[in-house]
Amino acid sequence: MSLKGPIGLVSAIVLAAARVAAQSNDEAAAGMAACAGCGGFLFVMVAIFVLQIALLVWVARDAKSRGMDGAVIWMLFVFLVPVVGLLVYIFSRPQGATIRCAQCGNKRLQVSATCPHCGKP
Repeated sequence: MSLKGPIGLVSAIVLAAARVAAQSNDEAAAGMAACAGCGGFLFVMVAIFVLQIALLVWVARDAKSRGMDGAVIWMLFVFLVPVVGLLVYIFSRPQGATIRCAQCGNKRLQVSATCPHCGKP
């Protein structure tokens, strides 16, 4: 079994600490194994939290640049059910390329008649 990335690193540390604890029957080694397991779990949870915040920021910016009403509602939906919410958002958003508005510099859909930010063509 070979895992790559942060989860693989965490699992390797936990397994190494567990082997040391099993071989020595020492309380210090058992404590080290427990600490590695808790630290690894905390690392994974923080990484998931940071990825979810980045996803929410992306959804808000993308919804605003595509002129969608209710960017906050889309953010809440993606926050509450991340995988399903992201898939529903991606398939229901207006499709098309985004370009920079010549007036305000914000992104907007290329096919839109007016910019959703400044209202100018």
